[in-house]
Amino acid sequence: MATQETAVQSGGSRVTRFFREVKSEMKKVSWPNKKELISHTGVVFVAVIFVSILIWFCDTAFAKMLEVILR
Repeated sequence: MATQETAVQSGGSRVTRFFREVKSEMKKVSWPNKKELISHTGVVFVAVIFVSILIWFCDTAFAKMLEVILR
């Protein structure tokens, strides 16, 4: 019985230690300010739109080529 109680206690302290370390690491994070956040969000939107158009173009081109081949 003693070993099970010890395991539970050490497991609980490990969880507590983990969350303490997470809190400590989160304080070290360099968070962006509002201007940087808006700028980076814009870059992501533009990149997503660009990649979406590129995928659409490739899909359309391959579909047309496949259509020509299968005729």
